[in-house]
Amino acid sequence: MKASRNILLWAPRLLLIVFALFLVIFSFDVFEEGKGAMEIGIAFVVHNIPTLIFGLVVFAAWRREWIGVLSCLVLAVAYIIWFRGRFPLAVYFIMTGPPFVIAALYGVNWKLRGHAN
Repeated sequence: MKASRNILLWAPRLLLIVFALFLVIFSFDVFEEGKGAMEIGIAFVVHNIPTLIFGLVVFAAWRREWIGVLSCLVLAVAYIIWFRGRFPLAVYFIMTGPPFVIAALYGVNWKLRGHAN
């Protein structure tokens, strides 16, 4: 029983870190021939804003799982609203599926730790 609680404790945190690192992959498209270093640097930072946001969520939700639940849900829904109709449906599942699952894991962990009524 303790092992399953340990897995449940670490799973949302590690999955959110892995998801944030997955998002970094999309920022490498800024490296194009003919662009200046400053332009590439600014574009790289801008492309990594979602990664930084998820990193802050991991930090904030480390001991307060409810922050992880709320943040992951809000970010996933915001992505759907912001980019509505721009991509095929599969893209929305890939980009919002993990945050929804991670929010659920944070929620279960929060409930099991006795913080939710």
